Amino acid sequence: MEPNTLLDAMLDEAGISHAGLAARINQLGRRRGLALRYEHTAVARWLKGQRPRGQVPDLICEILGERLHRPVGLDDIGFSGPGAQRADTPLSGFVERATALWRSDEQQRPHLLDAPALTGTSAVIPVWEWENPPEDSDVSRDGLTRVGMADIEMLRTARTHYETMYRKAGGIATRARIVGFLNAEAAPLLRGSYSDATGRQLHRATGGLVAVAGICAYDSDALGLAQRYFHQALRLAKASGDRGLGAYVIALLVNQSLFVREYRQAVAFAEAALRAAGPQITPALSADLYAMQAKSYARLGDGAGALSCIRRAEAAAERIRPGLEPAETGYVQPGLVNVQVAEALLSLGDLRAAREQADAAVDTPAHDRGRVHRLAMLTHIELRQGDADRAVANAAQMTEQARGMESQRLRDRLRAVREHLAETGSSATDEAADLIDEVLRVPL
Repeated sequence: MEPNTLLDAMLDEAGISHAGLAARINQLGRRRGLALRYEHTAVARWLKGQRPRGQVPDLICEILGERLHRPVGLDDIGFSGPGAQRADTPLSGFVERATALWRSDEQQRPHLLDAPALTGTSAVIPVWEWENPPEDSDVSRDGLTRVGMADIEMLRTARTHYETMYRKAGGIATRARIVGFLNAEAAPLLRGSYSDATGRQLHRATGGLVAVAGICAYDSDALGLAQRYFHQALRLAKASGDRGLGAYVIALLVNQSLFVREYRQAVAFAEAALRAAGPQITPALSADLYAMQAKSYARLGDGAGALSCIRRAEAAAERIRPGLEPAETGYVQPGLVNVQVAEALLSLGDLRAAREQADAAVDTPAHDRGRVHRLAMLTHIELRQGDADRAVANAAQMTEQARGMESQRLRDRLRAVREHLAETGSSATDEAADLIDEVLRVPL
């Protein structure tokens, strides 16, 4: 079920509590000859995605319309029926749904924060709709605020700012900041006035920001929320007409699919991005997508498929020219493909080749977050090879690098390394495990 962020936003705007709405429904129902006995728990279920029965949706519209002094329809409260959340919703309707989600997220609504990730067809449809027609023929809009290039440049600068913050401080520390920015700055611009040409740049800039919000949610372990941000970013990418941006967003979905062990889905999504982006896909993004496919194939036990993708990833990495890459693919730094390949080779059981790739990754400069991941992979391989002394040194360096970062994904890395150290059982590895425990004791 999809959380009903539209109803949540309308109740917030109207200043009506869950219990207050339930009481008003019961009162209005009695005047219509209906014996209704709803409580606040029923409203909570509706916000989680259930649809009330019978005439109740119409009663809610009437109550909210009277309170807000304007007509309120089923579309406005998220009860328009099956398919309402699909990407073929008119762009204006998508904007209202997207901004409602940002508002609910900023207010830390539990029905949104705890929403499970979509699976099966529901997870695939946004990717399919991004890849296939119809396209947006005109994204212009008439609104109160005139949007200009200075506004779009502000959004681009903000994306870079929050991405840098995420890399240094982690997604948990960054998420509230970027969601607040989306509500205060991006939402009014999307509802503003702009031409088709300006609107496409606006949707592209907003899509880049929403993708980072999704990354921060993923890093905070809010996997369902992260997926919904990625789906929003994909719809914004489609409105922008930038296939490269859409392929970047799909790469984020591929990464999440790997994390939840949906390996076949990861392969299929990567193939969709490589196929649909065509000439707009850059060498850096190609390299990352092929490397993640290699990891997926390795996890599926398909050695030939993994090695084929490794070769393609390495060939694409050699073509990377940083000055010609968009801002979003800056995460594909030198050494990233090496550590991805090392993980694939480790899954295939080729420790020697995996060690070579991990050594190369660690020997290449990286931002703090990337360095933690690289050191974690190298430590794991060294322990598998029985090189405890080197593993202990790298584990200590990794732990020191991770201090101050608020990230569930980095904590996953630290815990995994700690388990491998504990299994070795020497005094040196026990000391390294104790260092990790010190970091893990600090709550996020």
